[in-house]
Amino acid sequence: MAEYNLQQLNEMYVDVLREIGNIGAGNATTAVSQMLNTKIEMNVPIVKLLPVEEIGSVMGDEEQTIVGIFLGVEGDINGSMMFLMDMTSAHQMVNRLMMRDPDYAGDFDEMDQSAIREIGNIIASSYLSALSGLTGLYISPTVPFLAVDMAAAILSVPAVQFGMMGDQALLIETEFGDDKKFSGYYILMPEEDSYEKILTSLGISL
Repeated sequence: MAEYNLQQLNEMYVDVLREIGNIGAGNATTAVSQMLNTKIEMNVPIVKLLPVEEIGSVMGDEEQTIVGIFLGVEGDINGSMMFLMDMTSAHQMVNRLMMRDPDYAGDFDEMDQSAIREIGNIIASSYLSALSGLTGLYISPTVPFLAVDMAAAILSVPAVQFGMMGDQALLIETEFGDDKKFSGYYILMPEEDSYEKILTSLGISL
């Protein structure tokens, strides 16, 4: 079996995850399109590995209010994942789903929050399905948890948890929609042994 240094492994890993990101984003776009009952398009996602300590600055201004959907990852691999949206994108998606005024920007009620959790769950599951399909691993998300708060507050919790699992997180940035674009950030942090399982399943020996 071949042996690779850490830089080579990261380059291979990012290439594989970029492909997973493309497939997952395509699946997510199809699922959201069906959910919103409209045809939407997707831009090619941006995929990169970043140090855990940089998670807090993923969305720029740490004082801006964002929507965060947090899930655990279980099965053949374990870890955590988040789907993040700015408030504008979250409102646009919910307003479209609820068939209300597209410019409505009021507080999210219980039904809105349920819709956001479902949207996040569908998008996260699309990425996990892509990862499972390419690796042959069984991967399942836990029940999603929703938070609407400042970016720094939302990202501080997974940053601590991610730090316990490994040194790097996978970031996939996507944008999709029709005349109005929805922006989203998907963050996956597998536990260290899960990282190895993903690579091994793809024929990359450590």
